[in-house]
Amino acid sequence: MDLVPALEEPLNQPLKSVLGPATAKVMAEHLGLHSVGDLLHHYPRRYEERGQLTHLADLPMDEHVTVVAMVADARLHTFASSKAPRGKGQRLEVTITDGSGRIQLVFFGNGVHKPHKELLPGTRAMFAGKVSVFNRRLQLAHPAYELLHGDDPAESVESWAGALIPLYPATAKLESWKIGKAVQTVLPSAQEALDPLPPTLRDGRGLLPLPEALLKIHRPHTKADIAAARDRLKWDEAFVLQVALARRRHADAQLPAVSRKPSPDGLLTAFDDRLPFTLTDGQQKVSKEIFDDLATEHPMHRLLQGEVGSGKTMVALRAMLAVVDAGGQAAMLAPTEVLAQQHHRSITEMMGELAEGGMLGGADHATKVVLLTGSMGTAARRQAMLDLVTGDAGIVIGTHALIEDKVQFHDLGLVVVDEQHRFGVEQRDALRGKGKQPPHLLVMTATPIPRTVAMTVFGDLETSVLDQLPAGRSPIATHVVPAADKPHFLARAWERVREEVGNGHQAYVVCPRIGDEEDDPKKAKKSAEDEAEKRPPLAVLDVADHLAKGPLSGLRVEVLHGRMHPDDKDAVMRRFAAGDTDVLVATTVIEVGVNVPNATAMVIMDADRFGVSQLHQLRGRVGRGSAPGLCLLVTEMPEASAARQRLTAVASTLDGFELSRIDLEQRREGDVLGQAQSGARSSLRVLAVIEDEEIIAEAREEATGLVARDPELTDLPGLRTALDALLDEEREQYLEKG
Repeated sequence: MDLVPALEEPLNQPLKSVLGPATAKVMAEHLGLHSVGDLLHHYPRRYEERGQLTHLADLPMDEHVTVVAMVADARLHTFASSKAPRGKGQRLEVTITDGSGRIQLVFFGNGVHKPHKELLPGTRAMFAGKVSVFNRRLQLAHPAYELLHGDDPAESVESWAGALIPLYPATAKLESWKIGKAVQTVLPSAQEALDPLPPTLRDGRGLLPLPEALLKIHRPHTKADIAAARDRLKWDEAFVLQVALARRRHADAQLPAVSRKPSPDGLLTAFDDRLPFTLTDGQQKVSKEIFDDLATEHPMHRLLQGEVGSGKTMVALRAMLAVVDAGGQAAMLAPTEVLAQQHHRSITEMMGELAEGGMLGGADHATKVVLLTGSMGTAARRQAMLDLVTGDAGIVIGTHALIEDKVQFHDLGLVVVDEQHRFGVEQRDALRGKGKQPPHLLVMTATPIPRTVAMTVFGDLETSVLDQLPAGRSPIATHVVPAADKPHFLARAWERVREEVGNGHQAYVVCPRIGDEEDDPKKAKKSAEDEAEKRPPLAVLDVADHLAKGPLSGLRVEVLHGRMHPDDKDAVMRRFAAGDTDVLVATTVIEVGVNVPNATAMVIMDADRFGVSQLHQLRGRVGRGSAPGLCLLVTEMPEASAARQRLTAVASTLDGFELSRIDLEQRREGDVLGQAQSGARSSLRVLAVIEDEEIIAEAREEATGLVARDPELTDLPGLRTALDALLDEEREQYLEKG
């Protein structure tokens, strides 16, 4: 990207050269603001109205007022106080008058020192605060004030009163009004801001020019100013982001790839003939989108979204078989060994003799399906790698171990990534580099993502959605169990688990913690002192012990968690899948992909400690067979709490897309994008992913058109500068999230 030289852009000026090193250091360390442009884009969170100037004689009660008056009298009182250091507290009482009346101001504690020095009798100032009554007299407690200097204070009265005072996201080290003063210092530079929006787009939508929008968001005269400024700045955020994503899609589309078309009577046909059921309409539609992409000579970049159990693996497997048919190899990356082993098992079972290529009893079109994980024995590992490099293995399923330098492919044609958010960008790119040409990419996620978030977080991928559950899947009933208000509900929950086991089924109990973390005294101390968490979250080891000795005694109870040796984990899962265990007490290690159709009940302990989408994912582990599923969300949170409302929302709907909207509205998108951005500060300041759906969709359309016409953005230096800033802020990772 040939960008405008930094010196031509006044907004690139470092803050330390404008505000002085001390303030600049706090801004950089605590707010991540380094340049004049960063500060201009640090928008007010809300605005306080000072209220109109009021005569002291007609002050209204309980309202914010602003008065101009003279200090008549100021007295400092000392009184006994158990809260103050050395047992003495201080109170400053200041009487002010404006000729029409008098009122008392009060300042307490540490707040007395500055006004005691400044509010001397005879001083004129503006005071703003809320009117209250104390001892039958009107007073203003801890008002904000600004001293008026000079003979004609009218001008400064005018600029101060009646204004909308911006309140900035601040820190303990830097109060909002100090940030406001710093903004005032750099605001003239806004005139030089290069506009990232093409003039036709701006004029066509009646948006303010950027300098005017920056001025109005920081120094609005009216609420209409704020609205107009926000409308304009939302467009900037949506458009710059969508242009970045559109350029990435455009660059990907220029890459060469091998077109992979399945042969008419090959492996895919043989596989389809074996299936004991017909594909759902959704699976057929999505498969067609994928096969169309695979047939092109540019790499596919597709996100496959589907509820737990909607048949994503089946769709992915058919895509892999199509590539093998066309002479290529396919790799599936799973986030954990347990899941890789499970995919390997279920895929070889689904394929039967078609997965026995080169073996006695293998079918004519068969290929080899190999597993490659970090904990495999040396001999098995060496054989798997040999099968990959010779091309004997058409399909490989593995964990990050697939990405190591030593692993070589004969002809890698397709990469399927399961549960995208668990894979880093470098890993994906390393795998991509293993093909003779870039392989096609299919990303699968069971976390339903609202359309706008998909456009923002995965905006460089085309999206396919599987929203139908295959026939034979049972509904899941979900209930909240308020353990603190109604302890007998919890007792009943364990009875329900016993009943399910009595009927020949199995159950999961999920806990937020493993329970052997206490060796770290710092961690243990912290959780005990954490006031929000009155007690540490329930732990697998403790709960399993309690259940085996108490409510579930006599049942076969086992534990599963992430710190177990991979072989032990696999053994536990095998026993559970084979029906040799009745109840599995586990952490969220079971959240992704464990498939045991006979498991019908799940009890989630301290359910309020999990996010909405995580609860939805967990719940999807039951009801996978023909018997209905039951999910019980146990919590001690009170009924009115936000956590309880979240659980009630999960209990009330099985629609993952609806839940992901609720989740977003509750958490705000900073968190969602924050996760997607590997923890980088969210680039969205005024754009709200859910509310501004329309702007994002329109911005995507405009961006796609612009990049198709002018991929280098030759005539738009302002847009190139804005992109540079966006990509600079550790955003590469975020944009490569696909």
